[in-house]
Amino acid sequence: MSSKPTAIHAKRALLEDGFADNVRVMLSGPTIAAVETGCQPAPGDERVDILLPGMANLHSHAFQRAMAGLAEVRGPGRDTFWTWRDLMYRVALTLDPDDVSAVAAQLYAEMLEGGFTRVGEFHYLHHAPDGSPYADRAELAGSIVEASQTAGLGLTLIPVLYAHSDFGGARPSDGQRRFINDREGFAHLLDASEAKLSGLEGACLGVAAHSLRAATPEEVSFAASLRPHAPFHMHISEQVKEVEDCIAWSGQRPVEWLLENETVDQRWCLIHATHMTADETVSLAQSGAVAGLCPVTEANLGDGVFNAPDFLAAGGQFGTGSDSNILIGVADELRQLEYAQRLFHRARNIIAPHGASNGRTLFEAALKGAARATGIEGKAGIQPGALADLVSLDANHPALIGRKGDSLLDAFIFGASRSPIDKVWALGRKQVEAGRHLASDAIFVRFRSAIERLSHRL
Repeated sequence: MSSKPTAIHAKRALLEDGFADNVRVMLSGPTIAAVETGCQPAPGDERVDILLPGMANLHSHAFQRAMAGLAEVRGPGRDTFWTWRDLMYRVALTLDPDDVSAVAAQLYAEMLEGGFTRVGEFHYLHHAPDGSPYADRAELAGSIVEASQTAGLGLTLIPVLYAHSDFGGARPSDGQRRFINDREGFAHLLDASEAKLSGLEGACLGVAAHSLRAATPEEVSFAASLRPHAPFHMHISEQVKEVEDCIAWSGQRPVEWLLENETVDQRWCLIHATHMTADETVSLAQSGAVAGLCPVTEANLGDGVFNAPDFLAAGGQFGTGSDSNILIGVADELRQLEYAQRLFHRARNIIAPHGASNGRTLFEAALKGAARATGIEGKAGIQPGALADLVSLDANHPALIGRKGDSLLDAFIFGASRSPIDKVWALGRKQVEAGRHLASDAIFVRFRSAIERLSHRL
């Protein structure tokens, strides 16, 4: 790759201290070499109207994009996360490595079109359909890496230790057989997954224990110890039943138990954390852990509403993820996060502090929290040395006409019925033009074939 910088000139760009006019961003490979303000474009510069930093998506299960829309028929009883999960298991048992790659590539192209430039892939689909390990233990991690390369999306691969079906080390169910590892098998899987990332530009490795349901306390500690400086992720307190079952097992609520028994700090990302007491909320915020919020999925599954006002008031950090990938977009997740708060509190403009823009507050908080959770802390934003992950908006979009400063973000998140995203760069390479991924046609052909095969298997 040439080291010669290329440049993007933006009429307006969101920098660390707010929007600036006539900004020239010079790129050197995957990073930003320099940022100049108040300057005119030079010959050969790529010109855009509005430039934003690219956002990391901190929590994704790529294979679940294959089932989007399939769980919307009401069953004979009360539909919940737990009934949705039955279909998810069925889908997981049908996909081969090529299917996983095809579905993930389509998803990752959609993420780029939606303004995400990196994904934290919470990867627990590990084995062959009969539950036996592939000859290459990281075969399906390789499918995720291939999809990331195909779409050009930055990848933080997060292999997941999943060992049990419920609290107390309960035997896994047959539907979970592709997910399951013991400690020794998971250590080998993690090593093999790390090897898959070698040579993938900008790639990061994280590690995860699925949840307190799916990993014993000893297994959680073991997983966290394998890469002591890598981001560590874990589902927690997503469902009321999960909280009740944890109390029955330990006498404590999940977040309460975790904070008392593990060294939860800035490397941790706790996914969902939906159901917390006031004390848990403050304690989690003060721990430095990132709350990994997935507002669209949490609404789709009927999980509940995260206590954002108290968490943020206590200094907590959050990022967003698309989780089950029912709908993909930076604006979609941030809008749903704020709207859920409004519905719950029956008020408006909940997350922003007094006098501040909701759009900018949401965007900048999520940018910072997701960067930490995906291992790129200090490398997000439009600044020298940051990754060249950039998103441009079309100023001629109806929602953005006449908007300036922070109102651009308010309009982008809350006022656009169709996306104003125009171009997207990830790791310095342009991947989206005029709102479409540059390889969208070829990616879609593979995706369509995979979904047609899936429809015959279900």
